[in-house]
Amino acid sequence: MEILYSYDGSLPGFLCCVFDSYLYHETPADIQSAGALEPTLFSVREVVTDEGHAQRVKTKLAELSPRAWELVWKGFLTCADQREMMLYRFIRRLLREGPSLLRRLTADEVLPLTKAVQHLESEAHLLKGFVRFSDLGGVLTGEIRPKNRVLPLLRPHFCARCQGERFLLYDRSHHEVLLSQDGKWCISPLEEFTMAAPDETEANFRRLWKRFYDTIAIEERYNPKTRRTHMPMRYWETMTEFQDASFFTPGPQTPGGAGPGPAAPDGIPAPGIPTESGPSGPGSAP
Repeated sequence: MEILYSYDGSLPGFLCCVFDSYLYHETPADIQSAGALEPTLFSVREVVTDEGHAQRVKTKLAELSPRAWELVWKGFLTCADQREMMLYRFIRRLLREGPSLLRRLTADEVLPLTKAVQHLESEAHLLKGFVRFSDLGGVLTGEIRPKNRVLPLLRPHFCARCQGERFLLYDRSHHEVLLSQDGKWCISPLEEFTMAAPDETEANFRRLWKRFYDTIAIEERYNPKTRRTHMPMRYWETMTEFQDASFFTPGPQTPGGAGPGPAAPDGIPAPGIPTESGPSGPGSAP
């Protein structure tokens, strides 16, 4: 009988799907997040997230190959179609054949996963240079709209670069936010976020950056195709140098200034994100 697994959208929840498939000796026809469950004629098994079961699967994969585990947690962050089944097929074959599978780069279970992870890592690398922060009430605030869930990969970079700063980076695509304060950080679900209007000082810095960007351009070498290659247009939406005039206009401020701004929580990572490695996004569905 064909069966579909429904889980809570978190990495531990997905690992529990793998655990249950072995426990019940069944191969799911599909694995879907409960928040994005599509109508189906299959029987549905609601997989309950059990941290103990998830840890057993993680430990087994890491023992077989640390690289394999890295592919799994990074693969879970990707925007690949049928992501869960792609990972499930990879794990099944890895458990059957062992680490030698990783040397078969063109295998059906390996190639799609490695391509998806490369896309994730490439996007994270680009965003390290494309993120633009604004100082709003003493909090460095930025927004991105990535295809993949890149916040866990961006977290080590920006936490290192912004030591001693309070900062907030919001992912518009996946409704997640990275917050950091006093050496602590967390990645948490945040359904809606609207950036506050700048004060006069921040508006001046924005105008200075825009003027710098325009000034260093060499008109004789203007090549829009090359620019789009190195700076894809889908990132322009959140970059200071491509905004309209309203972005550079100070807004009304509250009496006494903008205030301290939002504070980061107590450094508790989102579900499924170990404090050191930060391998997954929170339990919200992608």
